[in-house]
Amino acid sequence: MDLQLGIVCGRCDGYAPLGSATCPSCQGDLALGPPRRPASMQGAAAPPAAIFIDRSELRPRKAPSNLGLPAVTAAPAAQGLESAVSSSGAFDDKISTHVRSASGAFAGPEPSLEELMDQAKNYVCKSCSTPVPMGHKFCGRCGAAIPPEILNARTQFFGQLQMPGKAKLILIRGEGVEGLSYQLNAEQHIVGRNGQLVFPDDPFVSPRHANLFYRGGKLVVRDEGSVNGVYWRVRGSVDVAPGDHFLAGEQLFRVEGPPRANDGPAPDGTYFYSSPKHQTTFRIVQLLQGGGEGMAVCARGQALQIGREGGDLNFPGDLYMSASHCKLEEAAGKLTLTDLNSRNGTYVRLKAERELAHGDYLFIGRKLLRVEITAA
Repeated sequence: MDLQLGIVCGRCDGYAPLGSATCPSCQGDLALGPPRRPASMQGAAAPPAAIFIDRSELRPRKAPSNLGLPAVTAAPAAQGLESAVSSSGAFDDKISTHVRSASGAFAGPEPSLEELMDQAKNYVCKSCSTPVPMGHKFCGRCGAAIPPEILNARTQFFGQLQMPGKAKLILIRGEGVEGLSYQLNAEQHIVGRNGQLVFPDDPFVSPRHANLFYRGGKLVVRDEGSVNGVYWRVRGSVDVAPGDHFLAGEQLFRVEGPPRANDGPAPDGTYFYSSPKHQTTFRIVQLLQGGGEGMAVCARGQALQIGREGGDLNFPGDLYMSASHCKLEEAAGKLTLTDLNSRNGTYVRLKAERELAHGDYLFIGRKLLRVEITAA
């Protein structure tokens, strides 16, 4: 079988012998040959070095001036190609051209603000088609540099979204798209099934659940009388009192004082027979979905530990519970709740307004949210 080497025209798919500069069928320039300039263009400005077709937009646009790129005007050949492709129906009707000049700049339909933000956030390496995360200047797979226009767009648009001194909430866990962020650039932000931060899919979120607002340059959270409350992740230890609620793993508990003495005799003088009682200063009660009570455990001594194993109250089937998760201690009449460096944290229900710091976590309904504050 005879093999012939040649070049296939990118315009008409016609065959040309190896070394040909133009296609014998359509007279178009071939990629492996030097560009041929028609006689009508002799003495005119050189055409762009290459033409790229982008299927994302229909309307004409020019290079965005805010990215610091020089404006480029499409040459007649490029304009003719756009008309030919659009009218031929070879692609769908969302076709436009981007022209790269010898300096590497692009010209074409001007993208909207949302489009530029999306391009900057979801940039894919042109060399190996690998997604490049935000903040990276080089592709982690092939090492190719991120184009300056993408870096400029990231700095300009995403820097503006994170206003100095303002905060945002990152959805860590819950029904919905994890990783979604909520910018807190206004003075107040009502969280609930109605308001500015809406969670309509969460049945444990009240219509007006909480308010996140700024006071004296600090972000403050306040429960707006919700049914299920707002829970804040404990940093180290926090004081609690009888009647307080806290979360550990997927379990909800209520702190109670010592049970009432009920070991007296009945009216007829008979005592109730029971297990031996131990002296206790407090106890915790597990609260079940719907409001019912589950296990109740009294502290033996001055402390009570909760975890997956080896504690006073264990939950081996709770995937979010650490082996040694948290403990309550009584000292000098004061109760303290301490997180034992658990993986998923211990959360206490807020009874009053609380200032939030960078890195704080909140549970609102079934939504776990992380607070991120941009440096002023």
